[in-house]
Amino acid sequence: MLKALKRHWPEYLMEAAGLGIFMISACAFAMLLEHPESPARQAIADPLVRRMVMGIAMGLTAVGIIFSPWGKQSGAHINPAITVTFFRLGKIAPWDALFYITAQCAGAIAGVLLVALIVRTVIAHPSVNYVATVPGMVGPVIAFIAEFIISFILMFVVLVTSNTQKLARYTGLFAGALVATYIIVEAPLSGMSMNPARSLGSAVPPQLWEFLWIYFTAPPLGMLLAAEVYLRLRGAHRVICAKLHHHNDKRCIFRCGYAAPLTAPPKD
Repeated sequence: MLKALKRHWPEYLMEAAGLGIFMISACAFAMLLEHPESPARQAIADPLVRRMVMGIAMGLTAVGIIFSPWGKQSGAHINPAITVTFFRLGKIAPWDALFYITAQCAGAIAGVLLVALIVRTVIAHPSVNYVATVPGMVGPVIAFIAEFIISFILMFVVLVTSNTQKLARYTGLFAGALVATYIIVEAPLSGMSMNPARSLGSAVPPQLWEFLWIYFTAPPLGMLLAAEVYLRLRGAHRVICAKLHHHNDKRCIFRCGYAAPLTAPPKD
């Protein structure tokens, strides 16, 4: 444990910062687009159009984090479900996985608390509600199913693109596009989380615990199933690394196949 912490603490902090930045961005755009006193909210009456703006903003935020210097080094998981899945695939050491998840949760909570410290009355307004992810009118069961499905698709796409030589450098773009699409299309069902730490960060300030189980279970289960399907279709040897972006000069702390010529990605 101490060895991992001593050697890899920069990556842990990068993961915390990455999700913290994501949450700050989510809070900022939610306040801008949903608070009734916001000029943007008054100018855009259609909720679908507002979700489109929010989706594009958060998709670009995700892409920015993935392609940032910190994201290139840590792998930009910024999601415990992704970290758990790569751990299942044998790409992450146990202590690194544990510290990644801890850092992600801490970063998400810190990001929301920082915004709340600055503009508490605004982010606490029911129209924003700390950007909490809660089931829509369809109820918790449909929310669970929706979270499971979108998490499965995201992880499967990440695995296919990151392990295909011609597509690997664009994995972050695929991930960002899915985030944007899900916010536009799926958010009314579950709030669109796919991320236990993201939901935890929004649940802590308002103490919204009732539906947190959905976001703690559905995303990891969906992503783990995606990993199992990928393994059966393409094999364990086709999982090269746990980074979403590996075409860079940053160090890699994972069990990475890029370092060994014999395990380089096949030419697809």
